[in-house]
Amino acid sequence: MNSPASENRPFILGLTGSIGMGKSTVAGMFRDCGVPVFDADAEVHRLQGPNGLLIPAIEEAFPGTTGPEGVKRAELGAIVFADPQALKRLEAIVHPAVAEERFAFMEANRDAPLIVFDIPLLYEKTGTRGLDAVAVVSAPAEEQRRRVLKRPGMTVEKFEEILALQVPDAEKRARADHVIDTGGALEDTRRQVEALVEQLAP
Repeated sequence: MNSPASENRPFILGLTGSIGMGKSTVAGMFRDCGVPVFDADAEVHRLQGPNGLLIPAIEEAFPGTTGPEGVKRAELGAIVFADPQALKRLEAIVHPAVAEERFAFMEANRDAPLIVFDIPLLYEKTGTRGLDAVAVVSAPAEEQRRRVLKRPGMTVEKFEEILALQVPDAEKRARADHVIDTGGALEDTRRQVEALVEQLAP
């Protein structure tokens, strides 16, 4: 990871965390503090949604997986998650487009003292290049399990499959520069976020 190159650019904080840890809630708290947040997942959904920029390329690579509402996520998922090469082809379409959006976001917020990149698979896929620090959102395993299994359509089997694809929480905590504990009350989490903003963007 890089130290800030100069005072002319923001401090760039990567925000990540495993499923059910409360990362989206924490990202919202950063926004509440006035920090610009780039949501990588939201950009992917937009690029793959109705009239999304990636629809033609995805349809060409995976015929029949798009429609008027954008990508047919179940159909496309069934193809790429069963075939590592197909997943690589999809990532080769999606990742450069998201990188372009991230660069545009940085340009639009170049005068901010701090910006956050909300990246779910930071350790699994994206890496830390270009980031000044990483904050991991974490909660006890029992609390994570309780939250995830409350989600509509979630099963124990699905949850375990997702966990198997993610870097373990303990490893993420060990590799992170900052850990935001979401296992307690929301106000406790908010105080941690506010303290981190004050530390990184005084």
